[in-house]
Amino acid sequence: MAVFVLSCVLVLVVGGCVCVVWAARGGPRWVRVVAAVTVGLGQLVSMAGGGRRSSRGGTADDSDG
Repeated sequence: MAVFVLSCVLVLVVGGCVCVVWAARGGPRWVRVVAAVTVGLGQLVSMAGGGRRSSRGGTADDSDG
C-alpha cells in the first residue's frame, strides 16, 4: 500500500514538473494553473523543511592546517 501511495506522489510530482516546463514555453491555461500550483507547493515544502538543511562538506575556514 505504501508503495502505491509513493508511486502516486511520484507521478504527481513528475507531472507537475512537466507542466512547469510546458507553461514556461507557453502552454494552455490549465497547464499554467497546474504549474503555478506546483511551484507554490514546492515553495511551501521548501519553507517547511528549510530549518533541517545543513551544509555538507567543509569550507576553507573549517580546516586546521
